[in-house]
Amino acid sequence: MAGGSLMNYKVTYPSHEMDSKPTIKFFEFEYEALDWSHEEVQRRIDFTVQHRSDTVSEEEYKQIEEYEYYLVKVERVSNNG
Repeated sequence: MAGGSLMNYKVTYPSHEMDSKPTIKFFEFEYEALDWSHEEVQRRIDFTVQHRSDTVSEEEYKQIEEYEYYLVKVERVSNNG
């Protein structure tokens, strides 16, 4: 695309709110960014649940899930090239 701009999608996903080095990924299409985000949220939830010493209730699971989705940010970025 000579002279045009290609829209890409950037996903920023910190480990916690104060994470100064979050995971950052770029995708060509929005669906790719969203798919990766959902898969990574699920992976992090599974990791948290598996490494807990006690059983996670349904309410706790929902809270973990809400927090993970709160952390992840998908945005459209312009890649002028």
